[in-house]
Amino acid sequence: MSETREVLSWDGFGAAAREIAQAVVDSGFAPDVVIAVARGGLPVGGAVSYAMGVKAIGTLNVEFYTAVGETLPEPVLLSPEMDLTAIEGLKALVVDDVADTGETLAMVKRLMAERCEEVRTAVLYRKPQSIIDPDYAWKVTDDWIVFPWSAEPPVTGAANIDA
Repeated sequence: MSETREVLSWDGFGAAAREIAQAVVDSGFAPDVVIAVARGGLPVGGAVSYAMGVKAIGTLNVEFYTAVGETLPEPVLLSPEMDLTAIEGLKALVVDDVADTGETLAMVKRLMAERCEEVRTAVLYRKPQSIIDPDYAWKVTDDWIVFPWSAEPPVTGAANIDA
């Protein structure tokens, strides 16, 4: 991994999501449903589905990274699980923020392919070492990526509010 950082702003994210949506439309693929891979794929999936006018959106919760550079042996689906019978025979666009190792995206694509007529994948970023080459990627980088939704640490405690 590179020592440099790719910092994505909220404005940059908005432009990237629209560019991905445009690439999907330009390719002729018309998904019936967008599947966002939680957590990082949630903002991307929502933005892409809005940009494409696709109202059907689902979420799969997947855990793979446990800390920076540390992973489980393989990706694991977490509860609550999406009702996969609802996507039988549909065309699905699986969306995530980054294909780093590609393990998560590959697992979700395999799972969707068991039920869907066609499955394509889209990410904001693809890393060169990814085992999967997403159908749509906004940018390829080996840099550490700072996303606008994870740039700050989680909030803690209750805010003091004077009544």
